[in-house]
Amino acid sequence: MAKTNFKVIARKKRAQRIRTKVYGTAERPRMSVYRSNRHIYVQMIDDIRGVTLLSCSTGSKDFDAAQFKGKSEQAKEIGRMVAEKAKAAGIEQVVFDRGGNLYHGRIRSLSEGAREAGLVF
Repeated sequence: MAKTNFKVIARKKRAQRIRTKVYGTAERPRMSVYRSNRHIYVQMIDDIRGVTLLSCSTGSKDFDAAQFKGKSEQAKEIGRMVAEKAKAAGIEQVVFDRGGNLYHGRIRSLSEGAREAGLVF
């Protein structure tokens, strides 16, 4: 039987607690972030209709990870890319859902990149 990783359980509890308070609409979608050990994924979600409006990740084919020195720089560029896609789709404001992760490191870099590109949280 596998042991339970308490860090994973704590993150899932935080994510559930956040999700009860944060929801997105068509005018102000939820910017959901998932961070794995290797990649970072971002989605803009309209929770009322249950639709993903757009997404972006470091694992996508249009993203070249070799141009950046570390994962935090990659996350910052993903934040810029998702902000540009959102502006092209007519989205100016979002609700930030950090997915239970602490606002530190790659999550912080991603949000700073999105803010620099003009997205309002």
